Amino acid sequence: MSHTRIDVLTLGNAIVDVLAHTDEAFLLQKKVHKGAMQLIDEARAEELYGDMGPAIIVSGGSGANTAAGVASFGVKAGFIGKVKNDETGKLFAHDLKAIDVHYDVAPAQDGPATARSFILVTPDGERTMNTYLGACQNLTPDDVNPETVRASSIVYLEGYLWDPPLAKEAFRKAVKIAHEAGNKVALTLSDAFCVDRYRDEFLGLMRDGSLDILFANIHELQSLYGTSSPEAALAALREEKVLGAITRSADGALVVSRGETLAVPAFPVERVVDTTGAGDLFASGFLTGLVQNMELADCARLGGLAAAEIISHLGARPQTNLRELAQQQGLLG
Repeated sequence: MSHTRIDVLTLGNAIVDVLAHTDEAFLLQKKVHKGAMQLIDEARAEELYGDMGPAIIVSGGSGANTAAGVASFGVKAGFIGKVKNDETGKLFAHDLKAIDVHYDVAPAQDGPATARSFILVTPDGERTMNTYLGACQNLTPDDVNPETVRASSIVYLEGYLWDPPLAKEAFRKAVKIAHEAGNKVALTLSDAFCVDRYRDEFLGLMRDGSLDILFANIHELQSLYGTSSPEAALAALREEKVLGAITRSADGALVVSRGETLAVPAFPVERVVDTTGAGDLFASGFLTGLVQNMELADCARLGGLAAAEIISHLGARPQTNLRELAQQQGLLG
């Protein structure tokens, strides 16, 4: 495999999403924090699954969703994440290979089940995630193939990986190999609560040269700098040595570097059905643009296009060919 170039390699939690429409009353009854991601154990996972309404089962996981988006744009994607050799794990691996994402991490033969995230979608399209990490947590540095990392122009890391201790080591290993090979490293902050848990470490990664590109939504960025002011968070980001791609929901995105801040409007969406994966898909478009040396504003436009596609239906994997969509919009030749 050493000779196969990969444009974007993502590292993340390999998760299968179980999505169901629900109402606010169910969230209250189950004592879940609306709009956030909570980690749950296997017993709680079974309880939620038993009580939630008819569900759609679709492969997910933030980094894997980004890889799926990149592949849909017609550039080469790879993924590193751990599943168990069970039905759910086989579904996950099949779904990636079916869309031509390079995935060669050996499944675990024993231990906890493949991860599942129970995603409750309220009528406003907001998603509330309850995630059982299971086999994900057993991603180790041994699962990071140095040849794959060296062959990848950009390595994209998911902030959620900071929860399992061994995954953190896998993450650091990937950063070191990528930079030694002259490749770029990106991190997505994943979730404001995730940032609260690891603020100092994330700031450290930015400041010790581990990161070249940072993805976040404006709330995650405010959490990172411990401020209630979006302006203060953006001002702080401008001082860092990274390229920032910051999403603001309906207000579009900002591309932040030391020299300039570009504002790119959101793509119009007729109806928001489910916001799951909007940030993951924004990253896929932005990274696709970057590996093709596009202007930064156009990278953000590609991101916005992918995010608009994903929020118009249930599930966090594209249902329309993103390359064709981008060509129709005149964003890709």
